[in-house]
Amino acid sequence: MGVEFGEALRVWLKIGCLGFGGPAGQIALMHRILVDEKRWVEESRYLHALNFCMLLPGPEAQKLATYVGWLLHGTRGGLAAGILFVLPGALVMLGVSLLYALGQGIPAVDGALFGIKAAVLVIVVEALLRIGRRGLRTRLMLGIAAAAFIGIFFFAAPFPLIVAAAGVVGYFTTQDRAAARPAENPGAWGKAARATLVGLALWLAPIALVVFALGTHHVLFDIAAFFSKLAVVSFGGAYALLAYMAQQAVETYGWMSAPEMVDGLGLAETLPGPLIKVTQFVGFLAAYRDPAPFSPVAAAVIGSALTTWVTFVPPMMLIFAGAPFIEQLRSNPRLSGALAAITAAVVGVILNLTLWFALHVLFARVEEAQAGPLRWYAFDPAALDWRAATLALVAAFLMLRLHRGLVETVAVMALAGVLLRFVL
Repeated sequence: MGVEFGEALRVWLKIGCLGFGGPAGQIALMHRILVDEKRWVEESRYLHALNFCMLLPGPEAQKLATYVGWLLHGTRGGLAAGILFVLPGALVMLGVSLLYALGQGIPAVDGALFGIKAAVLVIVVEALLRIGRRGLRTRLMLGIAAAAFIGIFFFAAPFPLIVAAAGVVGYFTTQDRAAARPAENPGAWGKAARATLVGLALWLAPIALVVFALGTHHVLFDIAAFFSKLAVVSFGGAYALLAYMAQQAVETYGWMSAPEMVDGLGLAETLPGPLIKVTQFVGFLAAYRDPAPFSPVAAAVIGSALTTWVTFVPPMMLIFAGAPFIEQLRSNPRLSGALAAITAAVVGVILNLTLWFALHVLFARVEEAQAGPLRWYAFDPAALDWRAATLALVAAFLMLRLHRGLVETVAVMALAGVLLRFVL
């Protein structure tokens, strides 16, 4: 397309450094730079690529950057775009995670995190409303969303099962329509096979090294295995995945507490890069608290890097493998129906995430209760934290009423949390 590779590198680095505001903000930033300013990609092709990326698991903004990089400069362009989109935010997240681990107990740090938690709750509510308006347009979609919420909140149904079931329902309830036959793409299968083999080798190499050096009972293997599984079922964006990841990290593996999980999401929302880099924060703390035979900091850095690797390599592999078939995927109405159903299920999963976060932010004591297959969260209404509730209302007023930006709201709430900590 006549774009100099060096200039493209500078643009991708800029996007990686300025990609605040979660997936929506990053996709809008890329649209402004790539479509409006640089005119490297046509509007229709950009939206076409976005639809393709939504069909695949993984962070949609990173996949979109990788695909556009591939369009401009082939494999090297896709690698450059995907890596530079993630790297700046990952490095900042690593530094912030280290400060978090070493700075707990410092009043100013604790106060800022307390305020950020209130902002995080409102951010998740805003995401629920935004995705709900987009994805729940029919009774079938409403039913899928309700079933997904009931399944995950009351019966602890696995997130991958919910995604798979929604996709199957959407696929078989969508009628085939006459569509233009996509152009043939000679050699597409060979390119896809090579991309898959190389991607699998890169993805699994560090996991094999961990198994060889430390065995399958070390925390680093648990981190690699868990986040690898997460990477291939992460349909619907970061918010859909967070509830499942939070519950697994807190309740199954015991890597962190629920308030720390909320802290991690708040930090990820504040920093540039894909929101799903909150996985890096989880991997950092998990290794930091079970470091042997390394020092805590060394283990945490390794855990952070390993988490980032197994989270972002699989989506890039899928882009390189699937790019040759983009027209075929786009022209298949049943696949579009499956995606719509998954989006509806995501709304139910995000509602579960919203309630989970709200309970742990607003109440001092929350316990999981169970009766047979039924599961729920028990809390004491008298244990409502009025400070957290007040900050959440302020954050809601800023974001939902005044429509202030995400970064601005988080900064204001962090300052408010610090003031509360020193005044009360």
